[in-house]
Amino acid sequence: MAKRATPSAGTPATVALSAAGVDWTAHPYTHDPAAESFGTEAATALGVAPERVLKTLVADVDGALVVAVVPVSGTLDLKALASAVGGKRAAMADPALAERTTGYVVGGISPLGQRKRLRTVVDASALEHDTVLVSGGRRGLDVELSPADLVRLTGATTAPVGRP
Repeated sequence: MAKRATPSAGTPATVALSAAGVDWTAHPYTHDPAAESFGTEAATALGVAPERVLKTLVADVDGALVVAVVPVSGTLDLKALASAVGGKRAAMADPALAERTTGYVVGGISPLGQRKRLRTVVDASALEHDTVLVSGGRRGLDVELSPADLVRLTGATTAPVGRP
């Protein structure tokens, strides 16, 4: 996998990847505004197994925003997320608050290059793959990188927070 930026990939996420000097690949695709699931749309459009495409979700754990990165093939286990960060209760964050805090729009929230770096938990299943894809910071753009680089660049912990 080679570092590759494209003119359409100039987002805070891709800038952060380039600055970090890690190997990554941009995967742009045509976003369909009628798509019901951004992650499933990406997996289908890119021809990638949904277990390797990760969605970025923002949750509120005991009053603090936390990012969960889980496969698009499953769902986020809110109890497991709360437990992973030493919290008691978790709920999905208000979308407008998630957008203001991360600097990205829903459907394009990347775990990389966020306006305010949030505590992040990557589902442990991501480590089973050589590379994974996450949002590149806008709808219609995913970036591929090693899960180890994803964890390192986001300062994440890994835990089983996704459910198949």
